[in-house]
Amino acid sequence: MFWPMLAVALGFLGIAVLGVLAVKVFLEVQRLGRQVAHTAQRIQSAAEELESAAVGLARTGETLR
Repeated sequence: MFWPMLAVALGFLGIAVLGVLAVKVFLEVQRLGRQVAHTAQRIQSAAEELESAAVGLARTGETLR
């Protein structure tokens, strides 16, 4: 009777460990998603600044030699 109870206990422990790891992965994926969104906003802002600078440079007719 000892071995079946040990097997059930180890199985439960394994499932509990997998559950904890799944929660950790979920939280890290959420954090990564927020970082990607923030970075995308920064890239969009930089692209808009670059476009604005290019338009201003094109109006003056200057070159970047």
